[in-house]
Amino acid sequence: MTSTLFIWPRRADIRRFLGSFVLGLAWLIGTAAEAQTPLNLPFFDDFSTASGRLGLDQPDPSRWQPGSGVYINNTLAVNQPTVNVASFDGLRANGLPYTQNNQFSQGYTDTLASRPINLAGLTAADSVYLSFYWQIRGLGEAPDPGDSLTLQFLDRTGAWQTVWRVEGGAPNNNFPQVFIPLRNTNYFHAGFAFRFRSYGRESGPFDTWNLDYIYLNKGRRLNDRFVKDVAVRQALSPLLKRYTAMPLSQYLVNPAAETADSVTTEIVNLFNNFNFTTFRFTVRDEVSGRLVQDSPQNSSVLIQSLSSQRKSVQPAPVSGFGTGARAVLRYKFDLLTTDDQNPSIPGVNLRQNDTVSAQAVLDDYYAYDDGTWEFGLQIGQRERVAVRFVLNKPDVVAGVRASIVPFRTNQSGQPFVITVYSNTRGRPGNAIYQKSFATQYPTTRNGFVTFLFDRGVSVTDTFYVGYQQVSASDTTLLRLGFDKNSPFGRQIFYNGGSNWDQNQSSPALNLQGAFMLRPIMGGQVSGVVTATPEPEALASLQVYPNPTTGLIRWENPRLSRLEVIAPSGRLVQTLEPSRGQQTLDLSYLPDGLYLLRLFERERAVVQKIIIQH
Repeated sequence: MTSTLFIWPRRADIRRFLGSFVLGLAWLIGTAAEAQTPLNLPFFDDFSTASGRLGLDQPDPSRWQPGSGVYINNTLAVNQPTVNVASFDGLRANGLPYTQNNQFSQGYTDTLASRPINLAGLTAADSVYLSFYWQIRGLGEAPDPGDSLTLQFLDRTGAWQTVWRVEGGAPNNNFPQVFIPLRNTNYFHAGFAFRFRSYGRESGPFDTWNLDYIYLNKGRRLNDRFVKDVAVRQALSPLLKRYTAMPLSQYLVNPAAETADSVTTEIVNLFNNFNFTTFRFTVRDEVSGRLVQDSPQNSSVLIQSLSSQRKSVQPAPVSGFGTGARAVLRYKFDLLTTDDQNPSIPGVNLRQNDTVSAQAVLDDYYAYDDGTWEFGLQIGQRERVAVRFVLNKPDVVAGVRASIVPFRTNQSGQPFVITVYSNTRGRPGNAIYQKSFATQYPTTRNGFVTFLFDRGVSVTDTFYVGYQQVSASDTTLLRLGFDKNSPFGRQIFYNGGSNWDQNQSSPALNLQGAFMLRPIMGGQVSGVVTATPEPEALASLQVYPNPTTGLIRWENPRLSRLEVIAPSGRLVQTLEPSRGQQTLDLSYLPDGLYLLRLFERERAVVQKIIIQH
């Protein structure tokens, strides 16, 4: 046996080592900062130049440090100064929470940090101000007292100094403007930077803050709060009358009936004086590159000072797709201003916020959402939600695309049920198809996961697609993305027990928006499940109620054998009913989705059943 002698280092050696390590780390950090060429004044960003990639747009790397979890969008704010804002919440850039499986975890979440800005040689006499607009909540989740949004300045020693902070509390729909002066001499150096940080819940899209119109420059005054800027700000209304996306084959049945009567947006004048402008509306198919509409407005529009004005234009039905299988109609509202000659912010072309656009997709699915969720809505174990879709001609439902929002705990693999219903007097009727799926999260914020059926479902006119929660625990309830900007909320139906109620039909059920649940259309009609009633002899070979707390019944006295199969495929019970037996108690089984095999001589039927205690 051999032994090794270990000699503990002296305390002085440890101190020298740690000192060298810290100095080396500081040198590396300093070198990385110096590698970025400092920006010069003015610094300005209203986030309007983002490309419109929903959930993928990041802060402009020419102005901001990379790695931010801040979400650039034009749907989460209310009454924003110009098109697009920077939103802070508890999700990383990839759309996943900062912390999973610890629902009450609190900490710093999103950070928006500028690149170094050269303020060397300036003094307090140069009247340097940083201004910005901010909003609490918007259409997101409200920050609570104790949650916060903080602004910090980087001084010449490399320390971040807090210069402004606001806590959560009562939300409102305003965007207050803040002016922060730079007077401390420690801020006037070549590597100055500033950053905004949010503090709150780290387990999902909680505690939302919105920022817009960030402007840093010298020679400013506290009472000089107005920029001679006219801009668009509100997302465009849908190009289609009944949907935001629909199958091209369904649109071509009657393009005029499916095209909206008007498309609207909102123009805002940020200056305390009147202004005039005109605009142009265009529609282009991004698949073929074809310009399908170009509608300039020649007369000038007067916009009062510090006010907004809604503007609308009539879109034209689109045709001439040829043999194309899909189209992506990019429709754009372009203000025609002289902001490119506006010297309000030297070196900045203020025409950058004069354009707003959106997409209407004609492909293989229906949608009521605009591609972005503002929150995730959950339903309880015994509740059901369904969404109505109306066809122009018979079609086949091949599956569903859904945007599931990560909240609190990681629910990957947890089962939930998707159901296709027939139509009964304007409400969901019989369940004509039902399938259990394992929860999956999309790879990006606002992304979708495709859940394909094992066979097509033939539908002829009106059908409904719904989902149902299997788990009973609040921390494991599935949250489906909900677009709060959608005008199609009346297509939602809710069942809290035995009856279906239409959304927005009473004050008790008044959701504003649409679930991000999209049926995929197309496929072979032969061998599909159909929406027509099954023959009575086959329909009688089934059990009820469904869902059930455990006790099931059947009416067919010829039922000879019943098998209960767990989601894993394991056979958990077999029953050969005795004479006159027409009930079975399954209340001993855990909650979940089960398969029942029902036998009548040579005939067998498989039925899905949900057990909910």
